[in-house]
Amino acid sequence: MIQSKYLLILTICSVFIYVGVKFRNNTVATKIEPVIYYQLKDFNTVKKFDVHIHINTKETHFIQQAIADNFYFQDIVDDRPFGVIMDQQQSFAKIHLNNFPDQMNFATTFKVSNWDQKDWVKSTIAHLKQSFAQGATAVKIWKNIGMDLRDENGDFVMVDHPRIDSVLTFLSETGIPLLGHNGEPRDCWLPLEKMIFNQGYYGSHPEYHMYLHPEYPSYEDQINARDTMLEKHPNLNFMGAHLGSLEWSLEELAKRLDAYPLMRVDLTRMPNLKLHTFNNRQKTREFFITYQDRLIYGTDTAINPTDDPDELKDRIHQRWLDEWKFYATDNPLKLKGYGKLKGLKLPREVIDKIYFENASKLLGFKTMG
Repeated sequence: MIQSKYLLILTICSVFIYVGVKFRNNTVATKIEPVIYYQLKDFNTVKKFDVHIHINTKETHFIQQAIADNFYFQDIVDDRPFGVIMDQQQSFAKIHLNNFPDQMNFATTFKVSNWDQKDWVKSTIAHLKQSFAQGATAVKIWKNIGMDLRDENGDFVMVDHPRIDSVLTFLSETGIPLLGHNGEPRDCWLPLEKMIFNQGYYGSHPEYHMYLHPEYPSYEDQINARDTMLEKHPNLNFMGAHLGSLEWSLEELAKRLDAYPLMRVDLTRMPNLKLHTFNNRQKTREFFITYQDRLIYGTDTAINPTDDPDELKDRIHQRWLDEWKFYATDNPLKLKGYGKLKGLKLPREVIDKIYFENASKLLGFKTMG
């Protein structure tokens, strides 16, 4: 009996010694690396990518500034019913891609003016194949689907429509990403007094203020149709423009990022991001760190032929620099109508992802350096 007790004690001691050695070994092997941050002065030395640009001119002033600021970018073609038409936008994109192939790529789109034609799916896929042969690496789907296009019965066509499914299946099979601008900011469906940032615009353009047009699909209709689209196409590489039209709630956006593993969003609604930071900086910062692989920097900047070259360059540079300050530093900033806040000061590895690596992975974009 005594020998058995000694044997038990010896065994227990051996386990403790083993665990202690193993713990010490793990402690040595898992050395904690210090968190490294960028500073404001690093802006020019870090390569960056703006995933949401619209170039509506042959002029190259914007591209010259992008080169000076170490920015690469994606030029996006839209099927807009106003301004520069789709074909002209694509023509500009091809010209710039031919002249600056190492600085940019472009996203094509497809028209819906021929929606009622029986061969719409076939002709749309043929157009996309031709665009890919000309250098396009992504496809944009715009808010006219869901807010303008109607079928032969007068019903609104949403992004989860069966005919659109055929096009999205084609994109899933080829691995081409879809960029989705679905609906408008939630403000569009709210009364003016409940809006956060858009009172001026919708007050001046009541024709676009959906709160005044209940016969149109609701905000929830737009989001639900987009979510249904993603559920039907789980292999589709998708980037939701403008924070996935969920700019008002990081919680709602997080739910979608959790539910759809191939969903990313661009960061093109900066006032909302600043407001989230103003209200709860720690929570906003944790969101960025948690979803650092799913967030892509963008500005939704439009470059038009009427832009003054010097003013354009200065405006673009200042915006890029100010937003770098917000993401990379904890410098004081102001949000009009609210007050002061501090930048997020995200770790360098997070900045590298949202400013370049995530876009590169989604679009297959590579630089020479």
